[in-house]
Amino acid sequence: MNPLLRSSAAHVFVGDIEYPVLDTDDLHHLARVLRLRAGSKVTCSDGVGGWRSCEFTGAALSPVEAPDRSTPPPVSHLFVAVPKGDRVDWLVQKATEVGVGRLTFVDFERSVVRWSGDRADKQLQRLRRIAREASSQSRRVWLPVVDGPIRSVDLPAHAVFADPAGDTFGVAHLGRPVVIGPEGGFAPHEVDGVTLCSFGEQVLRVETAAVVAGVLLARA
Repeated sequence: MNPLLRSSAAHVFVGDIEYPVLDTDDLHHLARVLRLRAGSKVTCSDGVGGWRSCEFTGAALSPVEAPDRSTPPPVSHLFVAVPKGDRVDWLVQKATEVGVGRLTFVDFERSVVRWSGDRADKQLQRLRRIAREASSQSRRVWLPVVDGPIRSVDLPAHAVFADPAGDTFGVAHLGRPVVIGPEGGFAPHEVDGVTLCSFGEQVLRVETAAVVAGVLLARA
């Protein structure tokens, strides 16, 4: 990580790094929650690799360094069942922090939680805000994609499915999407002919398995 990103007092996302403008929520967070003083170093990003270092004036951002642009990281894509309760919030937050590039929710045959219509739209909007906040905290300059839900039959054929019956996750699995099923497990037809991978002998919760997968994919 660039030292300017690591050492900044805060990191925010803006629409244009050439002319960075704080939105109301970020201004409140910097001024009222973090209580930053005028002159504090703040980095800003456009979420697609561009970023720059600025000074917080107390009401706005004043650029002090030329814009920089990071190369895209290796794509890490997780397909995940929606866990119950607020565990989905934790899943999105931690998957973002460990560097997952795309998180797609899936309706499996044994899924307990299912989203559709307006509910799906509202949930995704909320989870994208959580991902944005986690990206600020972890100094990401590439915002993750959070989308779905899709049907299990629409999963890509080259994906690997997390299952204790599979081979231990290794080099052969790097660079491929990883599928995390529901707590009830995959239905037999959902894993017919697919590649299975294991994260160890323990049975993991959906959100735990997603974070483990995200860390392992970061090795790619």
